[in-house]
Amino acid sequence: MTDRIELGLKDANAGCACCATPSNTEASGPVTALVSEDVLVSGMTCSHCVSSVSEELGALDGVESVTVDLIADGPSRVTIHSDAPLARAAVRAAVEEAGYKLATSTA
Repeated sequence: MTDRIELGLKDANAGCACCATPSNTEASGPVTALVSEDVLVSGMTCSHCVSSVSEELGALDGVESVTVDLIADGPSRVTIHSDAPLARAAVRAAVEEAGYKLATSTA
């Protein structure tokens, strides 16, 4: 007699999650599209500056991530990824709280 361990598969032809047909898999939750906004910040010169600005912007409601292209001798490009557009005043306030200023675009 062989001991049998039940794995909980109700349909022997269903397969596991990696090889099951799409009708046998659960749908994932809704995917939220991120909004990306670039701002220019002047006065940033080092990794501490990047950390300060990233921390303040990251604390805004809806912000998923912040990336910085540091330009030590000019305005640095800061990209904010959020789940909805951010109010310009909130972005400005966060940057100023970190000790820096939004730069005007030259384009």
